[in-house]
Amino acid sequence: MSRAFLFVLDSFGIGGAPDAKEFGDEGSNTFGHIVEACAAGTGDRAGLRSGPLHLPNLKALGLFHAAHLASDLPLPPEPLVPSGLWGAAEEVSKGKDTPSGHWEIAGVPVTFNWGYFPQQIPTFPDSLVADAMGRAHIPGILGNKHASGTDIIDEYGEEHIRTGKPIFYTSTDSVIQIAAHEVHFGLDRLYELCAVLRELVDPLDIGRVIARPFIGETRETFTRTGNRRDYSVPPPEPTLLDRLTDAGRMVIAIGKIGDIYAHRGVGQVRKANGNMALFDETLVAMDDAQDGDLVFTNFVDFDMLYGHRRDVPGYAAALEAFDRRLPEALAKLRPGDLMVLTADHGCDPTYKGTDHTRERVPVLCYGPDLPHASFGIRPTFADIGETVAAHLGIAPGLHGRSFLKGTGDIAPNA
Repeated sequence: MSRAFLFVLDSFGIGGAPDAKEFGDEGSNTFGHIVEACAAGTGDRAGLRSGPLHLPNLKALGLFHAAHLASDLPLPPEPLVPSGLWGAAEEVSKGKDTPSGHWEIAGVPVTFNWGYFPQQIPTFPDSLVADAMGRAHIPGILGNKHASGTDIIDEYGEEHIRTGKPIFYTSTDSVIQIAAHEVHFGLDRLYELCAVLRELVDPLDIGRVIARPFIGETRETFTRTGNRRDYSVPPPEPTLLDRLTDAGRMVIAIGKIGDIYAHRGVGQVRKANGNMALFDETLVAMDDAQDGDLVFTNFVDFDMLYGHRRDVPGYAAALEAFDRRLPEALAKLRPGDLMVLTADHGCDPTYKGTDHTRERVPVLCYGPDLPHASFGIRPTFADIGETVAAHLGIAPGLHGRSFLKGTGDIAPNA
């Protein structure tokens, strides 16, 4: 037996999705446009970073080859032969959000349509607001519209403190988000409110209710904390996580992974705030993992702090910081281990709006025993989960196909 490590760089798409136009995302390319911006100098920020994007370790694992395959991104001069298995994957789920991407990665594509709130003010149905006020004993709500999470706290945070009314908002994702002050409103009270809303929006097929706590006393000092909590609909059928747990394996969920799967199939949950803290927790979990276990981490900052905020220098700097630490994880791999780096969707920081973008994602695999080869463009993210399942020796699921030698259809070296 051996171990597996599955790392999702949240929103790190590489363009080229054949159905991007259907989602209004034609031409989006998170990685490709960051590369172009950095080469042109628009990825520079004083005191943060400057110059071309520098990702030597991801490059060695085949990132640029995967992007070239997915969206014709030019290969760098004298490209190295990638040191593992590499390729790209397309999403078949009907959404381009976090649950859709993660569930499909874990072998369960989303074949149904999520519910969404309309682009109007007020956004939420009067009946939903009235039920929330009655069941959660709140005096009313603020916001009630589509908004950026930081902007809406700036706009309503002081009024929220004065009135005790929580801030309700949404996006083009299937989500209702509730921001409230950790002290003046109370963190436990915010969680209880979100649990009530989870029940209320079930008939509307809303994917997530997200608690967005913050601190500070004025607009200038408001800061969101790391105590976010997602209340998700459970996946419609057993995921890779459930199947591993049923087989007696340990699934160690780092960051928001537990929330995304409604804590189904999760043996341990380890929280941390920020990519580097998440990396620290992941390294500890890698030491703790036993034969047959899975460590599953979501690195949320790429999406939450930089993609949605359309911050090219910030996204570039975060990628470079991740790349610098990647050798620490690679050094912990033992014979028989498998590490997979991928993404759940795109969030092109150069694209219009502030929402996710429909893109292919990189799939970079490394382990001491793996060959150096390309497996091409996979027709579904579910192939990632089935590859992990095959590696860990459990029965295949209903969707997807492993690309490991002897278990699927791995392509020759490319």
